[in-house]
Amino acid sequence: MADTDPAGPVMDRDEVDRALARLGQEHEAIETSLLALQDHAGRRLLEGARLTGVTAERWTSTEAAITLLWTYFDAYTDVLRKARETRARRRWSSREDLVELTELLRGEPVTVAGSAAATAGAPTPHGGQAGPGVLSERWSLSALVDRMNELYASSLDMVVAADAVWSALPARIDLLSAELTRTSRLAHSVGVRPGEHPAGDDLERITRTLKKLREQVVSDPLAFWKPAEGSSAPGGGKPDTTVYDREARALEDVRREIDAVLAVRQDAEKRIVRLRDLLSRADRTLAEARTARGEVLAKIAATEVPVVSGPPTALQEQLSTAAEYRRHAQWHRLSPLLESLEQKAEDELLRARESLTAVTAPLAVRAELRGRLDAYRAKVSRHGLAEDPLLVERYEKARRMLWSAPCDLRAAEQAVLRYQQAVAELLGAAPGVPGQGAGPEERRGPGT
Repeated sequence: MADTDPAGPVMDRDEVDRALARLGQEHEAIETSLLALQDHAGRRLLEGARLTGVTAERWTSTEAAITLLWTYFDAYTDVLRKARETRARRRWSSREDLVELTELLRGEPVTVAGSAAATAGAPTPHGGQAGPGVLSERWSLSALVDRMNELYASSLDMVVAADAVWSALPARIDLLSAELTRTSRLAHSVGVRPGEHPAGDDLERITRTLKKLREQVVSDPLAFWKPAEGSSAPGGGKPDTTVYDREARALEDVRREIDAVLAVRQDAEKRIVRLRDLLSRADRTLAEARTARGEVLAKIAATEVPVVSGPPTALQEQLSTAAEYRRHAQWHRLSPLLESLEQKAEDELLRARESLTAVTAPLAVRAELRGRLDAYRAKVSRHGLAEDPLLVERYEKARRMLWSAPCDLRAAEQAVLRYQQAVAELLGAAPGVPGQGAGPEERRGPGT
């Protein structure tokens, strides 16, 4: 739509002809815009829809505005036709004709009933709004075009916004609902049902939310419209997909959960066999630790030996429950149980190995002392000092301690250390002190 020129002095024939040509173009543009609005798919949908909320309120005023637009346009058309008829009376318009044409083209020749203007809250020629008490209002063609531009822009904005929401959201909601239906069938087949599995409850909630969302979008599309900030163009903005996006993410989370359940169904037997093996190894390791503890208590004296716990009966019971879930195809229950059991079984095997290591530590110390004693004995023999009385005495004393039961590890360690010191003195090296630097031969080891 375009604007007319402001009022001025009496127009000459050329000015009149130019104004009529311009007004004819404006008339054609206005008519084209109004017809396009009349045929707009969004407007037809709004006319046939059962609207609620903000959309119902705005459509009531928009319908009145569109009706008023046509009223204004008809009045505008009448004045333009009258002006053309006046100009066509004679080839060279008289002074009286030009005065009449100037009044039509630059004055306030358009009269609209006040009741029609009040319907859409139209402003009067002097500002304010036309109310029920105003019998009629007068407009210049320029002011009338401005008013039609305003009403057209606001009407088109409302129609375009509603149509954009209807074009975008219902179709996407339907696609998501179809995916939801397929996911629900799959979930039901693996035992993921409301009240039995959190994912089943989520599916039920998503179903309710999408159904309600679609009803709201269809009846009140403008409630899901986000106008663009700083934009004055009709239809500037985009549909608000916040709720839709949230539910789409929730459905994706449910699908991942169901995929996990399906994965459990596919390799459940293999995972259960592996769990049985882990717990069996842990049980055997603990049994070995208990046997080793008895041996340590019998062979090693004056030492602390940790107590070995019993077999992992609680985990064995949970494993039996997992096997029951598998037999009865309760995959949704089996999935979290297997994940928990796998971590616990790994921890149990590690604990059993640590227990065996802690229990057998004294035996390891004794074996290390025996090895050290024999290594120094071999070293002494290579140097021809095997028959030295002091070395023989200290060696035999350390050997008796290490090969007797129960063995006092602290006393045996001191006896081995004294033997080492005697060897070092005879070989001309400084005695080795545990935890400190040793002599050259000590650093090279007894086998050098």
